[in-house]
Amino acid sequence: MVLQAKKFRTAEHDISEVFLNRWSPRAFADTPVAEDVLNRLFEAARWAPSAGNNQPWRFIVAKTESDLAKFHPVLMEGNLVWAKRAPVLVLVVSDNTKGSHEFDAGTAWGFLSLQAAKEGLITHPMSGIYKDVAKEAFNIPDTFDVHLAIAIGYKGDKEMLSPELQARETPSGRRPLNEIVIEGSFE
Repeated sequence: MVLQAKKFRTAEHDISEVFLNRWSPRAFADTPVAEDVLNRLFEAARWAPSAGNNQPWRFIVAKTESDLAKFHPVLMEGNLVWAKRAPVLVLVVSDNTKGSHEFDAGTAWGFLSLQAAKEGLITHPMSGIYKDVAKEAFNIPDTFDVHLAIAIGYKGDKEMLSPELQARETPSGRRPLNEIVIEGSFE
């Protein structure tokens, strides 16, 4: 299923539809994601730019029943209630000994999310996680910071969500360019 979030969004300038169609739903189908499709997402992330070409990001992937069960305690309850249906969960971490590791990891996640949209998948990033639980559960060294979790899969029927979450299951807009682009000086 190709997502058509662009029906709900309007760009101020001509850009690729993949940017408009990428959004973060919560309703996941229980359809598994094929290995070759998942590999294309990580391949896209691999090619993200990074300062000094350090590539400080790492992705810890859970896609088997046992790995997903190990992952669920990392998610805060507000996310677990819907993310437990996702067939793939990913933890984004980065090497904190590298200068711009957070920025670079965010760029890699962005590339992954755009490739997912191109593949007809949905992704939903979650900062509502227990980072200390993640570090222990996945043996993450102190030289790596935990940033967020990502749910990956195919779009499901929003009726599987609570009424409160169903109401939020619509692509959101963005601030206009004149609010985010500053020329010359901040003030």
